[in-house]
Amino acid sequence: MGARGRWILAGGLAAVFVVAALAWSPRAQFLLGGAFVNLGFRLQDHLHAYDLEHREPGAPEEIWRELLEHNRLAATVRDFFPRSTEHPVVAILACMDARIDTSELVGDTRRYYYIVRTAGSLLSPAEQEMMELAVGSGVRVIVLTTHSDFAAEAVAAHADGRGRFPEIVSLLNQREMLIEEFKSRPAIRDAIDRGQLEIHRARIDTRSARLIPEDLFPSR
Repeated sequence: MGARGRWILAGGLAAVFVVAALAWSPRAQFLLGGAFVNLGFRLQDHLHAYDLEHREPGAPEEIWRELLEHNRLAATVRDFFPRSTEHPVVAILACMDARIDTSELVGDTRRYYYIVRTAGSLLSPAEQEMMELAVGSGVRVIVLTTHSDFAAEAVAAHADGRGRFPEIVSLLNQREMLIEEFKSRPAIRDAIDRGQLEIHRARIDTRSARLIPEDLFPSR
């Protein structure tokens, strides 16, 4: 059998496997969906012609035009494959670090969770209000995250960084106080006491997107 025949056979076997798995169980469908999402990322990773970071630097207006073109291409795909509109029951506070892809955190692209992204994963008053709004809209679990190779923590660890970024350092120093302040909000406290809300903390491994829980018990 030639190389072409082997590829056709492999493709046929893969198609049979996929169909069988999809018919087998919802869990298999979930896993395959996550695998296909990851495959999509892998297919795009090497396309440096579409990568604004690795190309020769251009003028801001050129980068803006390319960004709009990328959006046009992505929106064209969405036109062909409309997305589900399920209401989120999970809210995740994550850093703005671009290495964190929130679609990969649980292998689920169905928008089942709200994402609040801030510099340093800090729960400042505005973000507290957004989280409270989310709880009022049906969120039952809040996950407060940090991540490995955390730039904000590195900044706070050195005198030069503390001098250049005093606001970030100040908020980092207040992180625990801000979390306790959020948990003491009447609406949040009531939801926790009624068993309708849990607040958990986790660290994200930026290499694997693995969530590493940092608490052992529900927040009560």
